[in-house]
Amino acid sequence: MIDATMSKRMEEATRLTRAGKLHEAMALLQGGEPEAGHEATPDNAYRGGNTFDGTWQVIDKEDTVTEPEPEPAKSPTGAFTPNDIKVPSAWRDKWMKFRGGMAQPEQAPSASEEPQPGAFTTGRFTNHVGARDYKLYIPSGYTGQALPLVVMLHGCTQNPDDFAAGTEMNRLAEEQQCCVLYPAQPMTANHSKCWNWFKAEDQQREGGEPAIIADMTRQIIDTHGLDGSRVYVAGLSAGAAMATTLAMTYPDLFAAVGVHSGLPHGVAQSLPDALGAMQGGTGPLGGGNQAKGAGWASDVPAIIFHGDRDTTVHPSNAERVAAQYSTSRQAGPTVEKGKVANGHGYTCTTHHNAKGETHLEQWQVHGAGHAWSGGSTKGSYTDPKGPGATKEMLRFFLQHQQAQA
Repeated sequence: MIDATMSKRMEEATRLTRAGKLHEAMALLQGGEPEAGHEATPDNAYRGGNTFDGTWQVIDKEDTVTEPEPEPAKSPTGAFTPNDIKVPSAWRDKWMKFRGGMAQPEQAPSASEEPQPGAFTTGRFTNHVGARDYKLYIPSGYTGQALPLVVMLHGCTQNPDDFAAGTEMNRLAEEQQCCVLYPAQPMTANHSKCWNWFKAEDQQREGGEPAIIADMTRQIIDTHGLDGSRVYVAGLSAGAAMATTLAMTYPDLFAAVGVHSGLPHGVAQSLPDALGAMQGGTGPLGGGNQAKGAGWASDVPAIIFHGDRDTTVHPSNAERVAAQYSTSRQAGPTVEKGKVANGHGYTCTTHHNAKGETHLEQWQVHGAGHAWSGGSTKGSYTDPKGPGATKEMLRFFLQHQQAQA
């Protein structure tokens, strides 16, 4: 039973988090008091700085609360995983209710993929690290030839069917003749089905979730005889953060990466780090190019989409992601501005490498929030008013090919 004092503390912690006062909120949750001068009263909780109305809405907020992985000594049911902050069970349950009450999709999607002439099959992959289900789209024109492969990583609370419906990647894959792999994150790995981009053990080559996804990708390539030089990875939100982790850790596998509303690789290894990075750099590694300075950089070509009104993952993260892919870009980018008919305006900044090839594209979608630009309302977290991220990513991907050893 949660008494009135505990309830009041939970409400104050919610207000503190909305006001961007993450450390004070965490201190309060652990039984302390907010630091002097930082109390979140109704009068000051929303005043000054950037407030995040969607702080507890979806996609990446829930990805910091995970169910413990099976191990000999399990954590208490109501506690965060070992690397996160411990919170009493009753408090955690109430905290989740606060968060869950706001974690509603922006649409009420049917999550039904428009029927395509190709095959959309279900499978399961297992390696020495773990196992994941997946769905694979094979276009109708496939007769055993070496087609390209696009790996699509869904956001939190989503699944392969929902993500396929929202992005409409299968429809374009049918037109362009490529296969699409949708790995699925289960609730047993993360309470809200988020890819664990913020855990150190899931940021390494040959370990954690990157190893599962990479090995799954290789198996699909081998099984279907696909083109290993044309393999691409893209994601939304937590999926985008994991996509950039894969580009950093497996640059020999992925020929290009698409990062939609995502975060840089290696900027978080705990709950406060993750929330800080998502809110624009208040975490220990969230500011500037510290991640790049620590050695995180890649020559993998990248296309980045981000809405400039994203209140879940701060838009400044788009520039931080771009900084990790800057090793091959040259001075003098080209800038194109445009507007979707009856929709959002956008700015596309294109960087080229020394050979004059397109190496990095940054799409800033004006007026868009935390949603897949140009997506279908049949899936969650989509914004049909934006430029088509699926079309632009696929175009960008097919311009790039991995050099084969």
